[in-house]
Amino acid sequence: MPQIAQIAETYSSQIFWLLVTFGFVFFVIGLGMVPKVQGTADARDAKITGDLDAAKAAFARADEAEADYRVRDTENRAAAQAVMAKAKSDAAKSSEARLAAADAEISDRIAAAEARIQAASQAAMAEIETVAADAARDMVARISGVDASEEAARNAVKAVLAHG
Repeated sequence: MPQIAQIAETYSSQIFWLLVTFGFVFFVIGLGMVPKVQGTADARDAKITGDLDAAKAAFARADEAEADYRVRDTENRAAAQAVMAKAKSDAAKSSEARLAAADAEISDRIAAAEARIQAASQAAMAEIETVAADAARDMVARISGVDASEEAARNAVKAVLAHG
């Protein structure tokens, strides 16, 4: 078989070219392209690491800003509640003062009205006594024909009103 006989003759030549090809590929790819690819990968890793660090720093700043916001919000709420409490207190004091003034005015009006009622009641009682005394004198004069004195009629009316 001639093909098998050629193997021995061409075997050393094939191994030589195989080593030359692998050596060329190793130098071109291994020493020329791999460092460029590795540099690109390292740059990408560095950029990713830098971006992650920047994101972490931004996140930390955002947390600090949120904490500051919450503190200011709490302080503002407390201040607003204090203002509302003071306003309520002032309004209550003002209302109490107005209520006291109105109560005093109403008390004065009630006292004046009671005095007027008392005076009117006394005047009415005096008028009733006078009218009753006159009526009693007229009745006595019509029924018995006797002319009673005004003094006696008033005393009789006062006695009746005192008992009944």
